[in-house]
Amino acid sequence: MPITRSAPKRDADNTPYWDGAARGELRLQRCAACGVARFYPRLLCPECWSDSVGWFTASGDGTVYSYSVVHRAPSANFADAVPYVVALIDLDEGPRMLSNVEADDPEAVQIGDRVRVRFERVDENSAIPVFVKVAA
Repeated sequence: MPITRSAPKRDADNTPYWDGAARGELRLQRCAACGVARFYPRLLCPECWSDSVGWFTASGDGTVYSYSVVHRAPSANFADAVPYVVALIDLDEGPRMLSNVEADDPEAVQIGDRVRVRFERVDENSAIPVFVKVAA
């Protein structure tokens, strides 16, 4: 069963990210000064400390860097979803993000698997990015 998810809390820094997710787009920031793409949204570039930021739509493709299969639900919202995969995904554009990898067999997820984002709708205005394995 799917995880029961709550709508994200929006603020001035992350609204472009969540607006993109609601449209089925993975939006990331890119520093206008040094060109480094980053996730999670923030005011200053972690590489050069510039506050010059732009947003772009990422491909949504990436590689599993690390993962864990969760067998014990941390709360009632997750009770029907175990086992499920929590993974660090290296996006093709450079940033690394934490998300779920949805798989019929969570034990089949491996480091190095190619994944692609899809968006799970949580309400009429919000969607959460999750990843699925793609053929190599």
